[in-house]
Amino acid sequence: MSQIESISVTRLVRRMKNLLEIELGELWVEGEVSNLRIQASGHHYFTLKDKGGQISAVMFKGNASRLGFRLEDGMQVVVFAEASLYEARGTVQLIIRKVEKQGKGDLQKKFEELKAKLFAEGLFEKDRKKPIPEFPMSMGIISSATGAALQDMLNVLKRRAPWVQPYLYPVNVQGIGAEVGIAKAIEEWSEGKNNLPQIDVLLVARGGGSIEDLWNFNEEIVARALAKCQIPTISGIGHEIDFTIVDFVADLRAPTPSAAIELAVPDGEELQRQLQYYEDNFGKAVRQRMSSLNLQLESVSKLLYSKSPDAHLRELLLRLESLSNGLEVNLDKGLRYQETHFAFLSQKLIALEPSEDVTQWRNRVEDLSSRLERSLNTQIERKKAKLENLTYLNRALGPEKVFARGFTMTQDKAGNIIRDSKGLETGDTLHTYFGKDRVKSIVEKD
Repeated sequence: MSQIESISVTRLVRRMKNLLEIELGELWVEGEVSNLRIQASGHHYFTLKDKGGQISAVMFKGNASRLGFRLEDGMQVVVFAEASLYEARGTVQLIIRKVEKQGKGDLQKKFEELKAKLFAEGLFEKDRKKPIPEFPMSMGIISSATGAALQDMLNVLKRRAPWVQPYLYPVNVQGIGAEVGIAKAIEEWSEGKNNLPQIDVLLVARGGGSIEDLWNFNEEIVARALAKCQIPTISGIGHEIDFTIVDFVADLRAPTPSAAIELAVPDGEELQRQLQYYEDNFGKAVRQRMSSLNLQLESVSKLLYSKSPDAHLRELLLRLESLSNGLEVNLDKGLRYQETHFAFLSQKLIALEPSEDVTQWRNRVEDLSSRLERSLNTQIERKKAKLENLTYLNRALGPEKVFARGFTMTQDKAGNIIRDSKGLETGDTLHTYFGKDRVKSIVEKD
């Protein structure tokens, strides 16, 4: 009997769960609440049903605490949920993120219809979205002047980038007609009306709420004003699970108002850490380069001691000069690059008002560059002087001077120097050197 291929129940259930979550993901579902059980932990368990079927649902404490009303059996609701599978029992269930009372289903339908319309017109396309500036100096905020969300945003801005100047255009963020004021604020800032200050980025934000509270940001007039805006825009509406039409049209969507600030500006403390890192590594690179060059110079000096002919000395002198010239050129290039890089980083931080620190760091770099150049020039001059002295000694003490004083050098036919007559035999051939001349002789016994 052939072996049957099989998988465990756990693997089967896990595959089913993965397929379910990937294929369906998060979606809106409407139905009636039944068999509601609220645990002491705050978790809500119930069945969501309609005439044709039912499914188990769970809403955990964190999401349940933001409901704004109490769930009851028989209540008609629209839920935003993720379809999943409870592995321990192998049952399908909905993980509820948000619940709206029925009647708001009409708002959801209106939302989907406008979303489809604007999508077809290309208002959500990535190609039309403007890049957010990396280092804005000023920003506009369209939000309620009295909301907690504004204070949260300003606190985050002060902590991350106190050099950025915020400007508030106060508007009503909910209620009848609020969308007109929001759209007007976007248009006036985009077109520079009413002496509004110039800004680098525009944030449209408000705190969380129900679908009705956020509805003004789902109105077509706001979406079209945002699509025409000439300034890069960031939306920060509600909580992370809240989505409005504005989020799809804005150049960048943030999950919350505070997160919008974090996406809009860089972290000043991180920039300072980067600058310190570059300064530390520059000094380390200079020291390593100096050590490497010293090793090269020592190697050249050793070669000078081991080889005495003038031709080799001249060759090494030329090599030393070439290394010196290359060193000066490379160091000059390296210093210019580092100075340019430091200047670039200094420009990034200039509005943070670290001008005194940046000036001190620039002066330190310039001082290090000057001291490095002077030190290298001094060392190169010393090595050149040492090389010239060795050349002089070679010429003064070399074999040519010895021959000039009347001395000779005798070698056997193998090239060995003859220092006495021991070991010589009759008939041996000898070569005697008189400087440039040479004499051949034959050994004879007395």
